Amino acid sequence: MPWYRRSHWRILIALGFGLCYGVVAAYAGWQDFTAAWIAPFGTIFFRLLLLVAVPLVLASLVSGIASLSDLNELSRIGGKTIAIYLATTLVALLIGLTLVNVLNPGSYVPGSVRLGLQQTYASDVTEREQLAVEATERGPLQPLVDMVPENMFFAASDNRRMLNVVFIALLLGVALILVPNAKAAPLLALFESLDAVIIKIVELVILAAPIGVFGLIADTVTRVAGDSPADVPQLLGALGFYSLTVLVGLAIQIFFTYALLVRLLTPLRLRSFFAGVAQAQLVAFSTSSSAATLPVSMKSAKNHLGISDEVSSFVLPLGATINMDGTGLYQAIAAVFIAQTLGIPLDLFDQLTIVLLALLASIGTAAVPSAGVVMLVVILETIGIPATGIALILGVDRFLDMSRTAANVTGDITVAAVVAAMEGQLDTAVASGGEQA
Repeated sequence: MPWYRRSHWRILIALGFGLCYGVVAAYAGWQDFTAAWIAPFGTIFFRLLLLVAVPLVLASLVSGIASLSDLNELSRIGGKTIAIYLATTLVALLIGLTLVNVLNPGSYVPGSVRLGLQQTYASDVTEREQLAVEATERGPLQPLVDMVPENMFFAASDNRRMLNVVFIALLLGVALILVPNAKAAPLLALFESLDAVIIKIVELVILAAPIGVFGLIADTVTRVAGDSPADVPQLLGALGFYSLTVLVGLAIQIFFTYALLVRLLTPLRLRSFFAGVAQAQLVAFSTSSSAATLPVSMKSAKNHLGISDEVSSFVLPLGATINMDGTGLYQAIAAVFIAQTLGIPLDLFDQLTIVLLALLASIGTAAVPSAGVVMLVVILETIGIPATGIALILGVDRFLDMSRTAANVTGDITVAAVVAAMEGQLDTAVASGGEQA
């Protein structure tokens, strides 16, 4: 197949065109035209991905768990998955804190720019502070309470309640293992059929991905530019070093941490692996949502990397819910950056607190755009930094959100490949064939 007909190249080309159009539209004053005639295509694509996210998680996770031979196999795969997820998140946090302390990006923000950013994003700060107050008022075990829904149909109606859906799927899957095969078979066949249908819908949606990505990127650029595109260079210049610090951290996590795991713990070649995850990375970058990217991640894991249905159906939906390495790395850098900018010193205990809170937040953060910012407010308040400090980073947060989502998705697929290799459920011939296709 020619390179230009491969879906990830078409998405990448569309992303480039969307970026160029967005810059031109910002300077030409086409914001209203873009919002009315370009952005809706991106919104439709994003909604189509979210449309299949809940049924895909439910069907794939139930099928994956029920296909396991017994609860011992479930606990073995689940234990490996969660342990590796927590380990990679901890590494990401340490990378972030090391970079932000060594590079000290907060010292590069002029005082005039700092005041201007705080005034510009005052309303956004207030909204996120209110959400953070609600989060801090909850008890220590409230996340466990929130995991268990009162009504499974209500939980399935909201993509922000994905952890509820995961809990329901785990409960159904375990129950299907425990009941006699004759009684479990009809319901299991229903979920397997639903899973196959949803995967086919995903393949149809991906055909429209270039158009959707173009609309999403064009809308993002024009929104960031607003009515004063001339201010964008100054804003990016002032926050450029902070952004660079986050991007360097994400790059280290992807091309060193994940690459090392793939190289040491799987038989996959790095070139095959990164070629296999490219499509999911691009969709994650354009949507800023791990949940919306999940259908594409599962398709890539199976068709491009040879990860078995049994492993991908369990590891990837769980990862989209609890594994947020990129978000954790960003929160560590952002918290220290804001403290540096405001001239507030942080001791070792403060930074260890950031690690702990960001590690916990990475598990409970919703897999939707900018959810990490809300948890960042909680972290700031806990270590005594004014939450209004997030105004310093909101101007560039959208682009960084896109980047950290791509890192999150890459981490999910990396762990799936590692677990599949450990379980002997990784078909390397699929990855080699995908590289040459």
